[in-house]
Amino acid sequence: MDKASLFIRECKFSFDAVPADSYLHSIKALRSLEKLTFENPVTFFVGENGSGKSTLIESLAVAYGFNAEGGTLNYHFSTYAEDYALASASHIVKGIHRPQAGYFFRAESFFNVATAAERYGKKYGGKLLHRQSHGESFLSFFQEFSSRRGIYLMDEPEAALSPQRQLTLLLIIAEMAKTGSQFIIATHSPILLGLPGADIIKISETGLSPCRYEDTESYQLTKMVLENRERLFSKLFDE
Repeated sequence: MDKASLFIRECKFSFDAVPADSYLHSIKALRSLEKLTFENPVTFFVGENGSGKSTLIESLAVAYGFNAEGGTLNYHFSTYAEDYALASASHIVKGIHRPQAGYFFRAESFFNVATAAERYGKKYGGKLLHRQSHGESFLSFFQEFSSRRGIYLMDEPEAALSPQRQLTLLLIIAEMAKTGSQFIIATHSPILLGLPGADIIKISETGLSPCRYEDTESYQLTKMVLENRERLFSKLFDE
């Protein structure tokens, strides 16, 4: 998939347009961000809590036209007021093709998406989302779009998924990317991050930078726990 075929090729940011009293000025990684370029059908954002990765995903989604709390481009609802100043200061450079479908998945507000879907009479996997377990509803939502070439932005999609279900999602993403879909994902999951060929961008106080899978904190910490569980836990609990 060449860069011109990506649905989001880059995003330019005009941080001067963000109000001086916005909390965004406290996020060091975003303060100096001028442009973000996408080269790959799958891009992961990684970083500690509070680093700005969810804010960045949200801003990209809202700037593209998605509802801030999630859903497809046809979802229009709001359950709380929030400052989307960065989205207003963002300019999306789109590719040459229009997507067949797309969604913004936000784990923290997925309950609200499920409620809106029920109001619209929309079922996923043949059932209303609220009639499924939390993890089942996540996966049903993802699988609904598996045959449609589109743009998919996801914030911590692993939140309600078991390791096995994360592998299922990994396969869905891989297959859809092969057929022309684009994914931009913020995640802590070492399983999802292991997708071969994906770009990983680390967000930290020093800014945004490419990162190898083996250098992500998710991978390193998981590896350390699995390989040194008894010694590590003994030290932690003794202290």
